[in-house]
Amino acid sequence: MNHQALSSFIWSVADLLRGDYKQSDYGKVILPFTVLRRLDCVLESTKPAVLAEFVAKTQAGLNPDPFLTRKAGQSFYNTSPLDLTKLLGDQDNIRQNLYAYIQAFAPAAKDIFERFDFYTQIERLAKAGLLYLVTEKFANIDLHPDVVDNAQMGLVFEELIRKFAEISNETAGEHFTPREVIRLMVNLLFIEDDDVLTPGNAVVRTIYDPTAGTGGMLSVAGEFLLEHNPNARLTMFGQELNDESFAICKADMLIKAQDVGNIVVGNTLSEDGHGRRKFDYMLSNPPFGVEWKKVEKEVRKEAADKGFDGRFGPGLPRVSDGSMLFLLHLISKMRPAVDGGSRIGIVLNGSPLFTGGAGSGESEIRRYVLENDLVEAIIGLPTDMFYNTGIATYVWILSNRKPDDRKGFVQLIDASSFWQKMRKSLGSKRKEMSDDHIDTVTRLFGGFTEAELITVFDAAGQQVGEPQLVTNTDTPPTAPEDGRLKRVPIARIFENKDFGYTTITVERPLLDEAGKPVLGTKGKQKGKLQADSALRDTENVPLADDIAAYFKREVLPHAPDAWIDEEKSKVGYEIPFNRHFYVFEPPRSLHTIDEELKAVSASIMAMLGELAE
Repeated sequence: MNHQALSSFIWSVADLLRGDYKQSDYGKVILPFTVLRRLDCVLESTKPAVLAEFVAKTQAGLNPDPFLTRKAGQSFYNTSPLDLTKLLGDQDNIRQNLYAYIQAFAPAAKDIFERFDFYTQIERLAKAGLLYLVTEKFANIDLHPDVVDNAQMGLVFEELIRKFAEISNETAGEHFTPREVIRLMVNLLFIEDDDVLTPGNAVVRTIYDPTAGTGGMLSVAGEFLLEHNPNARLTMFGQELNDESFAICKADMLIKAQDVGNIVVGNTLSEDGHGRRKFDYMLSNPPFGVEWKKVEKEVRKEAADKGFDGRFGPGLPRVSDGSMLFLLHLISKMRPAVDGGSRIGIVLNGSPLFTGGAGSGESEIRRYVLENDLVEAIIGLPTDMFYNTGIATYVWILSNRKPDDRKGFVQLIDASSFWQKMRKSLGSKRKEMSDDHIDTVTRLFGGFTEAELITVFDAAGQQVGEPQLVTNTDTPPTAPEDGRLKRVPIARIFENKDFGYTTITVERPLLDEAGKPVLGTKGKQKGKLQADSALRDTENVPLADDIAAYFKREVLPHAPDAWIDEEKSKVGYEIPFNRHFYVFEPPRSLHTIDEELKAVSASIMAMLGELAE
């Protein structure tokens, strides 16, 4: 059964709830019951052995916990003789028995249902006379990992959460990221690490997601590494604000035999759940354009008290968008390069690329990551890729252990045209990246190459064949006689300093009524030209340019009396991604437009003639 069919089946429980529950509350029942059935199925085969071991070790006066986890073959267990199927045998006492069953789980698993506030729903269902019917529904589906693997189960949870979020008019994107985007990020994160990916190497690495959601990013990373090197072990860490998402993530980690103590609940920005811990790999899709006013006091206090010893030393973005705070948080979790370093993949919207002028918090953060040579690449994704927004999004790849050929450089890849239309839209998500698209971006990144998409047109302006992706090491196609080539850049490489500039303040003299410059009369300004604030202007001078030469070339010919107030000069950084991939399309000739208008007019007249007959 595929994940969509399975989620549709689980969703049919909503038919039972309709009338007694508002649509926006369906998830409060369906999500915890789905988790419960999943755990129920996982423990089914070892249940008799666990129960026997529980009796034996309890009678012997021993702590049964380590023995029970060994018998269960999992990091959790249940000591009740009941399961969902057996609960159906006593309809009159199903409420008390379901309570007892959940209480018999190991503490880590029991916490999951407390996060769901599941006991409240049990009472509500019992009062409505629905508890037996709902339990029966879930007891009749098999969610064992042999039937529904972890990857499928993750997709089921994501599909359900998306539906509940749509009904509740909430932001589904706060919970999860499309799987193909995660696959792309994971590909880029691991591509340079031969020691980890080489089969047989028994390496242990850590991975962290500060906005873990249901654990999708961590899961895909684990699956990728297992597929390439079954001997490698990836220890997963995360933090999640939403209780329901945290509960699902924790259940998933339990089944994967991960240490669930590594998954923490809470707001990452105000209460870092992993203290001074450092990680090998990090992935995140923080909320786009969400203000951080609720945690402003704590964030500003940390920035003021700790500076660069804390997480927010480089600067603070405007309160209306906290995504760059997550970027700084991840950077603070990087291992020192001498200890092996770290690599980060983070999804951001367009504003972190260019919002804020020189001296602003955003510009200072960009300045920090570029001057410290942390940015390896930025990949522009297609629009309409996420479930809750159609805006442009970008994957940033950062590292403090760049290969030698990447040091001092940033690669920009425009993958906005790499998409295929989905058969069925999911919320705002109408496009998806195919495996071929992901492979192409991975290859461009891995080869650290520039590339362009070249389309051949014949003399009549007709396209010849499919567009070809050509790297700077390939032989480009040639245009036919009187034809032309259309070149669209896809990947470009820049020096870090190419994104920097100095904002200079250009002053002009204040003139008196007679048109003569006004001089200062007091203090340091005595005898100096006074500036006219109404004529004040600024210029952004690229870091690669000499400021004096730029001023002489670009300003003085237009304002010979101008000067630079050097005390006001500020260094800024921005990454004008779209500007570097813009291709000018010359307008069609007037003759061509005129011919098209004549053809359209003739067509309209012909149709009118047919109507008149």
